[in-house]
Amino acid sequence: MKKTLFVFGYGYSARALAAELPSDFTVIGTSREAGPDVIQWPGADISQALSQATHLLISAGPDGDGDPVLRRVRDEIAALAPQLEWVGYLSTTGVYGDHQGGWVDEDTPLAPSTRRGQLRVQAEADWQALADEAGLPLHIFRLAGIYGPGRGPFSKVRKGTARRIIKKDQVFSRIHVADIAQVLAASIAQPNPGRIYNVCDDNAAPPEDVLAHAAELLNLPIPPAEDFETAEMTPMARSFYAESKRVRNDRIKDELGVKLRFPDYKSGLAALMTQETP
Repeated sequence: MKKTLFVFGYGYSARALAAELPSDFTVIGTSREAGPDVIQWPGADISQALSQATHLLISAGPDGDGDPVLRRVRDEIAALAPQLEWVGYLSTTGVYGDHQGGWVDEDTPLAPSTRRGQLRVQAEADWQALADEAGLPLHIFRLAGIYGPGRGPFSKVRKGTARRIIKKDQVFSRIHVADIAQVLAASIAQPNPGRIYNVCDDNAAPPEDVLAHAAELLNLPIPPAEDFETAEMTPMARSFYAESKRVRNDRIKDELGVKLRFPDYKSGLAALMTQETP
């Protein structure tokens, strides 16, 4: 039977998933930007395309007024519940807040310290409420910092614009886009409605270590260190350093059988080196 994945926010991660899916899937995606393989939305009428969905992925993030998908087509999605086999919502590990380098898992209480994280917590709750109300087979995926082809550190290192901001005990979790795709595909193959999954690699690491390793791979000088307290940064850039935590990923391995292709940033960067050209 033909399956159709409808994607709200057909961007970087969603396109990686589309390439991972079996051939019996058709993928329909929306984007704010016009393109040959997307529906420009908001704007165009998506009712006919949406009505074909057997699977639904929400990759569009919330804005200041909440979740844009629920704001516009909540009732239409609720009506589709009987035919939907799987619904995925892409959230962020930012919902956990700051743990000063400590470990978090999917059962850790949500305590975001940034506005972005707070909006994600609300969006998760709103999707869970609709799932309870309409019977949607909802799965929530909390993604760590995403990197991959075209989104690695090499370009900035080559240009000399990379900045090694040093903040004591600061660590981030990351995930290669190819591993996001395989986690989502594994969940689609074995749905477990109501489940939440952290999507990250095995090695939370200080951001300055990643940049230093990228420079070493390129045989370029390691960017100079800058102290976080005195570095000139935009409020947005500074907010990314507001939280430090290590994120557990046991559930994607134990329940979905995922074996990460890139379990740490070193293996991920090595692969990017073979894919990217200056």
